[in-house]
Amino acid sequence: MGAEFGLFGLGRVGGNLARNALSRGLKPRLFDRSAERIGSLRAALASAEGRFAIDESDFVASLASPRIILLSLPAGKAVDEAIERFLPLLSAGDAIVDAGDSWFRDSERREVGLAERGILFAGLGISGSAEDVLQGPAFMAGGGPGFRQALMPLLERLCAMGPDGRPCAIWVGPGGAGHFVKMTHNAIEYADMEILAEAYHILKSGLRANREEVRNCFASWERSEVSSRLLSLSVDVLSKDDADGTPLIDRILDRATQKGSGIRATEYALELGVQASTLSEAVFARNLSTHKDERVMASALLGEHVTRASGSPASLMDDVRKAVLASKIIAYSEGFALLSKASEVEGWSIDPVAVAHVWRSGALIRGPFLDHVAEAYSLSEDLPSLLHDARMKILLDQSLPALRRVVARAIESGLPIPLMTAAVSSFDGQRSSWLPANLIQALRDRFGGHGFERVDRPRGEIHFADWEGTS
Repeated sequence: MGAEFGLFGLGRVGGNLARNALSRGLKPRLFDRSAERIGSLRAALASAEGRFAIDESDFVASLASPRIILLSLPAGKAVDEAIERFLPLLSAGDAIVDAGDSWFRDSERREVGLAERGILFAGLGISGSAEDVLQGPAFMAGGGPGFRQALMPLLERLCAMGPDGRPCAIWVGPGGAGHFVKMTHNAIEYADMEILAEAYHILKSGLRANREEVRNCFASWERSEVSSRLLSLSVDVLSKDDADGTPLIDRILDRATQKGSGIRATEYALELGVQASTLSEAVFARNLSTHKDERVMASALLGEHVTRASGSPASLMDDVRKAVLASKIIAYSEGFALLSKASEVEGWSIDPVAVAHVWRSGALIRGPFLDHVAEAYSLSEDLPSLLHDARMKILLDQSLPALRRVVARAIESGLPIPLMTAAVSSFDGQRSSWLPANLIQALRDRFGGHGFERVDRPRGEIHFADWEGTS
């Protein structure tokens, strides 16, 4: 009897996925072109003995038919090369699952190309830390409907379980839908991390709080509306000392890199015309952080002066917590608006309630806030934005004044908090019945003859002004 599925790629994620499968009684066949990775996993897991293939042919031949191969590889060229190596060894009805962070357009291309050869394909988004992958992550799968019945039972055995006992695995839709939902998750994750980083910045640089005070503040928030897995991990990070007892966080260079999913989400939001300024500011903040040497030079040339925030420290800490909540609501509203618009344009029929439930327990952004998101979309299938939900409005009424105070104090103090600042402007813009875009459109018509609509004429009619005339 052949192995239930094959797992190719035994790096950190793939290796932990293999351990996850073995711990749950599954019987995968494992392979990696790196003998070092195979040796490391073999040494760590007695239960993996006899599960390793010696080459691609042995790997494929040992799988039960129809064969399912999961690829745990870096996005891009490595995935295409692996597919090309395995294709001659596969038969019609076999399947390949790309479990990396691929661009969803690449997933669509691969699905079409493999279908021409009779091979099924799914793009599988996996969310969670390395530890989560070991214990049970969140899965977001997309591809042809013919593969759903075979793949989902496997994913439901490997994933995390929600508080209600439902598996954190979802079949999102056709084509690249699974990888698109994972990409959007990552964009929201970028925003969540930037929000926490800005809160840390305000407390550390504006309030002059030490590491222990910031850690204790964050720890107290774990019992509030902003509780989340990322907040818990932040407390862990702020608790860690270096070998000599110095807080490790103070030894880590202030330079954050990225793998690109936030960039791609921002690009696609621009393409679709979706308001996503908080998601994009999270990306730009990382970009700015990488220019460490230039920032140091500019600090010496232009001067760097951050004044201590005025007022009661306890009051400011509470305001920062509320600012985190308001920023989170606005960022998530933009992320789910991107999901909704993409679903409409691509014809995916993404269910935001199901997505929120899957993210609620298995994903890196997991936390009780997602219960509010699921409830909002459950109450109104046609909800145009999370900002229109009555519960979210109550939370914003309670937290937005604090966000305004925090942003104002940060600006006065010389502290850059780009996402929180963008969150205020995004909220104010989305609730504005009038914006000064009429001047922009008038200028476009003045220098380029692009035309404009009029408030006293039907929408859609294009008019042109005689800007050179006397009237």
